[in-house]
Amino acid sequence: MKLGVHIGYWGMGLTSADQLEIVQEAERLGYDSVWAAEAYGSDTATVLGWLAGQTSKIRLGAGIFQMPGRSAAMTAMTAATIDQLSDGRMILGIGSSGPQVSEGWHGVRFGKQLARTRDYVAVLRQALARERLEYHGETIDLPLPDGPGKALKLTIGTVQERIPIFIAAIGPKNTQLAAEIADGVIPTLFSPEHVAVMRDELATGVARAGGGKTVEDVEIAPQVQVYVGDDLAAARDLMRPFIALYVGGMGSREKNFYNQLVQRYGYEDEARTIQDLYLEGRRDEAMAAIPDALIDTVSLCGTRDHVRDRIAAFRDAGVGTLGVTPVAFTKDDRLEQLRLVAELNAA
Repeated sequence: MKLGVHIGYWGMGLTSADQLEIVQEAERLGYDSVWAAEAYGSDTATVLGWLAGQTSKIRLGAGIFQMPGRSAAMTAMTAATIDQLSDGRMILGIGSSGPQVSEGWHGVRFGKQLARTRDYVAVLRQALARERLEYHGETIDLPLPDGPGKALKLTIGTVQERIPIFIAAIGPKNTQLAAEIADGVIPTLFSPEHVAVMRDELATGVARAGGGKTVEDVEIAPQVQVYVGDDLAAARDLMRPFIALYVGGMGSREKNFYNQLVQRYGYEDEARTIQDLYLEGRRDEAMAAIPDALIDTVSLCGTRDHVRDRIAAFRDAGVGTLGVTPVAFTKDDRLEQLRLVAELNAA
């Protein structure tokens, strides 16, 4: 199982020099990839381009490019450019974002997500293969049929023969689609204990793909919060703000994909309680309502022995890349967490 480090949003508490040192240390420790995020602050592409010139081996993952923020052709241009700048280290992660960001920030209606993702990936594949871009799908029409547009092709090539495309997905239909059309899936709040359900969804998707594609051809690359420390209760408490935000407040009451995911794990009542408390502004109570068992299954937190066992659980679940986010607030603490995870993964 490979390791990746998620550096999240740029400029959130650490300096650029701090972040660069973290990434360079991860590279020295043998981490396979670094992943940068975006919402409505720092953008992923600029960060990856900046890192490309200051690293030599670590792969550069978009975790993720927001589809409503870029046309598919623009994403292909960006991926090809970063692949060239990094001598073939680009990993192209994409996702829908959420309705609040899509409609409130980008002005793009949040609808037809499955069709939009299918069309988007098809255009990416075509563009990155340097084919003339002619595509007529449900949500993308290129060239536009009633104007002067012409079918163009990407003027630069990629270093990699095929840039891997990953899709951020947690719901059953999105996971099936990712297995069908992509090279990997990036789940959040992934539970090794419930991987059988996910693998069933992956199997459905690869069956639709045909051509001999198997579940093993689709890399599972979850993003996981981590803190290794002697005090299990304190380590769990560090995980609570993130889980409460996603289960309780990421999206509306009617459309929160993470809340629905936790319910599928068997925490139906707890998920509703966390959401009710969070949306009422009672965030401390929402965090306190998260069961310890849920924290343990979707996080890496606690003593070395406990985290070593949990890393083994992720490996046994078929995870290809374990993308860790150290829940530490200084550069030195994050560096220490990266070293501990590398050591425990090798044990």
